[in-house]
Amino acid sequence: MLDFILFGVLWTFAIYGFIEIIKTIYFVLIHTKLKSDGIYLILAVKNQEEKIEGVLRSILFRFIYGREENINDIIVTDLGSKDNTPIILEKLGKDYDSIEILSWKECKELIEKLNEK
Repeated sequence: MLDFILFGVLWTFAIYGFIEIIKTIYFVLIHTKLKSDGIYLILAVKNQEEKIEGVLRSILFRFIYGREENINDIIVTDLGSKDNTPIILEKLGKDYDSIEILSWKECKELIEKLNEK
């Protein structure tokens, strides 16, 4: 009887772990559109409308022309800017596929999910 209870508990933990692994894989593949390996550059910006476009374009220049082949994506999160920074970020996000614009909450959730792996 004790073996039955022990195996029941172990199987319960195994099934729970399997479900958590499936949920993490699903979240990463479906919700984040990120590649599975490589380097991700994460920029957190606030009130940088005069500088952000130049910074991102210089990073993209290196990224697009093959100088930084290990970088997969550039993730930019706005920390509540009061100027035109979010508008500039949205424009650059539409122009370049390698830039992903996330809110601070989405970025934090993404980092926590990737750290759980």
